[in-house]
Amino acid sequence: MEIVLLEDVKALGKKGQLVKVNDGYARNFILPKKLGIEATSKNLNDLKLQKANEEKIAAELLEEAKALGAKLSESSVTLSIKAGEGGRAFGSVSGKEISSAIKSQLGYDIDKKKLVLPEPLKTFGSHEVPVKLHKDVTAKLIVKVMES
Repeated sequence: MEIVLLEDVKALGKKGQLVKVNDGYARNFILPKKLGIEATSKNLNDLKLQKANEEKIAAELLEEAKALGAKLSESSVTLSIKAGEGGRAFGSVSGKEISSAIKSQLGYDIDKKKLVLPEPLKTFGSHEVPVKLHKDVTAKLIVKVMES
């Protein structure tokens, strides 16, 4: 029996894949647990339409990420922190603070997890912070840390 998988099944295949399994395995395990459906012409056509729709949505998300990345690359965010002795920074600027500054200054809602910040910014001046907007799109945002 041929089955179209609706979920990833270990040692059998990935979601959307067409696999051939024994009738008993399909009737007793795959179909009751809704891990797959029988590969009829209607189900195969539905799967093809669903894949086309998913590809269209993925392309739209990629275009949105590219547009947002271009806007972020052209702009900068300014943050101020207290200065300690000798003009050194007292504290640091974390991803959460940068994320809230982007929202207040630029109007974009960027999750702090998308900021690729190996460690908090501890020095004054301009810093280039990579922002991972999509698996294929990374923008560079200029973060200016000023003395308050």
